[in-house]
Amino acid sequence: MHVKGLYRFLGLTILMAVAVLPALAQMPRSLNSNSFTNGSNFGGNSSSANKTDKKRDSLQHRDPFADSLTIYYRYFDSTRSRKIDSSITDYYSRLPMGPTYHTMGTYGSPAQSYFFNPVMKAGWDPGLHQFDMYNFTPENTKFYQTTKPYSELAYLLGSKAEQLVSILLTQNKKSNFNYSFEYIFSSTPGFLKTQNNSHNNFRVTAHYMSKNKHYESFFLFISNKTAASENGGLRDATKLDSLSTSLNDPYSLETRLGRAGAASRNPFNTSVSTGNTYRASTFMYKHHYDLGQKDSTVTDSVVYHFFYPRFRIEHTLKFATSSYSFSDIAADSLNYHNYFNANIPYNSLGDTVMYKDQWTEINNEFSLISFPEKNNQSQFFKAGIALQNLIGVFDTLSGKHNFYNVYGLAEYRNRTRNQKWDLEATGQLYLNGFNSGDYAALISMKRLLGSTIGSLKIGFQNVNKSPSFILNPLSSFPVQNRTGFNKENIIRFFLQYDIPKVGWKLNAEYFAVNNYIYYDSFFTAKQDPTLFNVLHISAEKKFKLANHWNWYFDAHLQQTTGAPPVNLPFLYTRNRIAFEGNFFINLFISTGFEIRYQSPYKADNYSPFLGQFMYQNSYRTSNRPDIAAFLNFRIKSFKSFLRLENLNTLDVQNGFKFDKRNFATEQYPYPGLWVRFGVWWNFVN
Repeated sequence: MHVKGLYRFLGLTILMAVAVLPALAQMPRSLNSNSFTNGSNFGGNSSSANKTDKKRDSLQHRDPFADSLTIYYRYFDSTRSRKIDSSITDYYSRLPMGPTYHTMGTYGSPAQSYFFNPVMKAGWDPGLHQFDMYNFTPENTKFYQTTKPYSELAYLLGSKAEQLVSILLTQNKKSNFNYSFEYIFSSTPGFLKTQNNSHNNFRVTAHYMSKNKHYESFFLFISNKTAASENGGLRDATKLDSLSTSLNDPYSLETRLGRAGAASRNPFNTSVSTGNTYRASTFMYKHHYDLGQKDSTVTDSVVYHFFYPRFRIEHTLKFATSSYSFSDIAADSLNYHNYFNANIPYNSLGDTVMYKDQWTEINNEFSLISFPEKNNQSQFFKAGIALQNLIGVFDTLSGKHNFYNVYGLAEYRNRTRNQKWDLEATGQLYLNGFNSGDYAALISMKRLLGSTIGSLKIGFQNVNKSPSFILNPLSSFPVQNRTGFNKENIIRFFLQYDIPKVGWKLNAEYFAVNNYIYYDSFFTAKQDPTLFNVLHISAEKKFKLANHWNWYFDAHLQQTTGAPPVNLPFLYTRNRIAFEGNFFINLFISTGFEIRYQSPYKADNYSPFLGQFMYQNSYRTSNRPDIAAFLNFRIKSFKSFLRLENLNTLDVQNGFKFDKRNFATEQYPYPGLWVRFGVWWNFVN
């Protein structure tokens, strides 16, 4: 059973665990899990991926002069192979942030979903999520397999020097070893003062499997940096209707934060004098050793070798650092008092306001996995225990603090070989430590009902979680009321029904929330002890209107019960009317109009000091539908996108200007006409 290989795996595991002992020696002993709960072999079902050298090593034995490319990827916690998306129908599929989010005025600024979207994660949480949708995470990491080196380059240019650069490089050095590199840089100077922001995200991955298929490892390194200026909104948004400058430029208006009169639109400016700077780096190494049985078969004088894992020993090491800070180097005490009802200083020095939390996280997870059926790697049982050690560094008064968590985890997955059933059940229970008593459970079941009837998926999720750490008295962030918060409990039922034959996708989710924590001002939080419910249903379909004309329909309805501190639009809909087709052999075109609309509602305000969207019940947002014209086309591996956005701001009664702006919330306007042009180019080396 390859005892030497098993010894090498155990030795490497012990070595990696010992490597972090100097840091752990300063903390309480503990165990932790990380979010990677993939108990599956990266090669998927052994009937296809564990085959021979001929079938398995097709990457090596390909014709070197062939132009074709075979590439697929799997997410880290999935056994399913997926293909690269080459479609041009949806511009948002090329952006980190989707169309169901709204920002505070510009791309890259704090963003919030139009839907009820609580954090469904137990355990330690730093509590700052307003930039999550822009970041690389372990959950959205892809591990590739490719027959040739593959690269993807993208560049987007928008109004006011908005830019986005994206690079993807991946290559199989050998059939059993792949590495990849991803980088995204976005910069938006903004159309108002103190509104510039930039995001730098890069990711390196590597995947290795030994030739005998007993040992497999995954390496992941992620770095995210966000630098986002905060202006607190306009001092007087009504002045948008009577701008005095000859250029009709909102940049002349004064904002609530930032130095009065300061103006800079340098697209390469990544510094922040008033705003948030977040940094996070994650190193992760997951590896396992499999015990099982070998087999072989002979077809046309070719021997095919198989290895069927039956028992797996798995270890995951995660080392992460993060820092979250808000700074205002030229704070105006009068503005703080007039607009935010705050008296400086809150942990301030002179005229500088600074709040900063820093974290170091070390995780070790040990799991045992069993595969009941040798021919189905997508069915397994997993049980493990985890150690999480945390070091928090806050302001000079509270200094450095150590925390720990011990929790167990279990998982069962079964995607049947006939592809009719897909079952998943996962659970985490925090046994001891800082988040003792937290738990998370998920059960889902998907059934293929037939080619005409479609598929049905139902599920249940329950999370019992501690308040985020920003509410802890040790945090540097200035929450005025930090004590008396109980654990939140959120129950979610969900249903998904897909009918591919007619193109309908129907979804429903129902939340039951108890002890809901929310923010109700720039510096205070509250907890609603009453139970309330949220219902969210949606429908999606592509209608064929005529030859080359298609209508992409997407609609969502939401409703709360009682009077919870949650305001949501009752209706959100997105519609695209597009002329599409394949012309001149290699030319693919999709052009038309996109309309997004949310019904009037009391949209959340935003606290730049805490990085939180906050409940308000006084200002009602009633916007025109967002209208954009687009032209997307593809010629072989070259794709291009041209968009004219915010056409809804056109005011024909005021000199044909685009100045009827929508608002994210009170004092936070969206821009007028916005032009975006982007190119995406794939290369096979």
